[in-house]
Amino acid sequence: MPPVIALPDRAALLLDLDGTLIEFAPTPDAVIIPPDLLVSLQRLRQRLNNAVAVVTGRPIAQVDALLGDAPYAVAGEHGTAIRHHPQAAICPVALPALPKDWAGRAQAAAAAHPGALYEPKAHGFVLHFRRAPEAGPALQAAATEIVAAHPDFMLMPANMAWEVKPRAADKGEAVRALMAQPPFAGRVPVYIGDDVTDEDGIRAAQALGGLGLRMQDAFGSPAAVRAWLAANG
Repeated sequence: MPPVIALPDRAALLLDLDGTLIEFAPTPDAVIIPPDLLVSLQRLRQRLNNAVAVVTGRPIAQVDALLGDAPYAVAGEHGTAIRHHPQAAICPVALPALPKDWAGRAQAAAAAHPGALYEPKAHGFVLHFRRAPEAGPALQAAATEIVAAHPDFMLMPANMAWEVKPRAADKGEAVRALMAQPPFAGRVPVYIGDDVTDEDGIRAAQALGGLGLRMQDAFGSPAAVRAWLAANG
């Protein structure tokens, strides 16, 4: 049984999306958003003076399509783009351009394995193998070969996927940027994530005197995270 987590006084919530707030799906566009999650996020915004953010690998437009204005702030694509409130302009981070031939090479790698999926991103890509588990090693090898000659990019394991992203794309930097501005400034950060890409966010929240929680250890499932949010909203 995971331990009971108390929400600190003057907390600021910084929440990963896939695998933390919602369950994974066979493809990124097939996820299901439980209605009670939106209600909980809106109630927490009221309780925490709007200090509720989603920090995710998804583009901000996808978060908007899934969650609407339930979160106050959104950091997308691992912090490479941040919107500090619903009416704010998106603040991009200066990052290297993706080499022109990478998309075609990555698409070809995915196409060689039925069920594998190529997901483009503004500054990288993801090779998903949830529907083709046996393709994982081959896709890792293909992605490794693609990034090998470019030190500004890195390959990271994700949940049944391999993601190529700029080394400067960091959820920890996103947490620090969010916590530096109202309504997050002066509050205690509580970061919850489930994946390798969340480790930077977890460490950043802890370094700022808050809580960095791994979903698996602290809650056990996205459903338990949602129940915790509902109980604190």
